[in-house]
Amino acid sequence: MKRLNGKTALVTAAGQGIGRASAERMAREGALVIATDVNDAALAELARLDGITARKLDVLDGAAIAALPAAIGPVDILFNCAGVVHSGTVLEATEAEWDFAFELNVKAQFRMIRAVLPGMLAKGAGSIINMSSLAGAIGLEDCAAYCAAKAAVNQLSRLAALEGGRHDPPIRVNALAPGVIMSEMITRAYGNTPEVRDFVMAGNALATPGEVADVAAGVLYLASARFVTGTVLTIDGGRGVD
Repeated sequence: MKRLNGKTALVTAAGQGIGRASAERMAREGALVIATDVNDAALAELARLDGITARKLDVLDGAAIAALPAAIGPVDILFNCAGVVHSGTVLEATEAEWDFAFELNVKAQFRMIRAVLPGMLAKGAGSIINMSSLAGAIGLEDCAAYCAAKAAVNQLSRLAALEGGRHDPPIRVNALAPGVIMSEMITRAYGNTPEVRDFVMAGNALATPGEVADVAAGVLYLASARFVTGTVLTIDGGRGVD
């Protein structure tokens, strides 16, 4: 039996990478997926896939987010995938970069949660999954704004889980913390060579690079795991394990 039969899932940044892999995986598991992005070409591709409805959404547009529930109705699953990576130390990061890192990585998730939560409460069920990063827990050199923003995502997820758990039935809230993944962002910037794959695997206990499908499997697990909430699920191939 498909794990998400009868469920409606909303995915942000679904045009490529982890967002697209997750939208496709949930659709294969029986969900009706509303896949959003700002890229028209990517949305056109998504619209051709079974079980997926493509919709343009800029998660930096608070008014568009607020208007979304009236347009699509209540959802059972929200995957907040949209985000941005900034490089730079504390001394190098500009205030504009810091503000944008928090605007897209944190505030957009906050707005999306507030938008879908009333519908979930009315339906009596809901699973919210926020995209974090291993950087939110251990920190990465030269990524000050990104690390700080993802740490905020972890706390947002834990606090929202506490609030969601007060309802009967509860609204579950979790976060995903991938390590370095062989995503389109990596391959587009650096290629898909053995050297790049070695870099992606560096420090991992598993002698294989992480793929977007591995993270999509985590999304599916959190979407369907009845007794899991307030957790930050690390998907990093055992990075840093001695």
